[in-house]
Amino acid sequence: MNKDLDISLLRSFLAVVDAGGVTRAASMLALSQAAVSQQIRRLEDALDCRLFEREGRRLALAPAGERLIAQARRLLALNDEVWSAMRKPPFEGELRLGVPYDIIASVVPPILRRFAKAQPRVRVSLVCEDSKVVRERLRSGAVDLALTTETDCGRHGETLRTDRLVWVGASGGDAHVKDPLPVSLGAPTCVFRPVAIEALGKVRRDWRAVCEVSRLEPVHAAIEAGLAVAPLLRSSVPERFEVLGREARLPALPEFRINLYAPPGLSPAARDLADHVRAHFARRPIDH
Repeated sequence: MNKDLDISLLRSFLAVVDAGGVTRAASMLALSQAAVSQQIRRLEDALDCRLFEREGRRLALAPAGERLIAQARRLLALNDEVWSAMRKPPFEGELRLGVPYDIIASVVPPILRRFAKAQPRVRVSLVCEDSKVVRERLRSGAVDLALTTETDCGRHGETLRTDRLVWVGASGGDAHVKDPLPVSLGAPTCVFRPVAIEALGKVRRDWRAVCEVSRLEPVHAAIEAGLAVAPLLRSSVPERFEVLGREARLPALPEFRINLYAPPGLSPAARDLADHVRAHFARRPIDH
């Protein structure tokens, strides 16, 4: 006899996987830690297997949990697509989506392609600025929805994914061994800039700025020419570049959250676009 899986249990399972633990998963899902733990136990009972094993103070995936990840993501993405497509009528009008420079190329195109097919009469205008500026535009009403990269998550926001900030250089380049270190930093409003400067200061690494803009074209040009290294999110690093590891003797950088801000009072079309954004991140895991 076939049985049905509870999608909410799979959503909690993937949140624990992506967040690296129950505490952060509970924050992402706006649930208590006890509720998330209970959902994981219910899923394990339904599947009659252990999905996680405790290693000291942290949770690690059990073999059954590792097998479940890909299928759970597909089921969740399909559920969200069906829900989005069937519960809302076609819309028309214009939406303004704010996105920071650092993720617009790696995240936005597939979202907008799917949304355009689902809602062909809705026009989406992109507002591309640093995350701090995007949040300001959202507060002023200049954008309807916002994606940001931040170390935390603010009011009306939800964390869709965490991603590691890494040092990036030209493949086979030697910029990372130069003294002072040539660094391609963002503009003063870039959220990566103070984090990178603080990390270099902690290890007393002398540095000089080569490029101080947030747009990725000049940042990538400086990297490709071997003129500088730069801090980028791992998932946004082009294949032609090299992620610099410990052998480069550069300080470790923290994780950032990719957040979606969908404030109350959104139009039906904006809520539908927000659902497409969520479905994209459920569908596309990243490798850390």
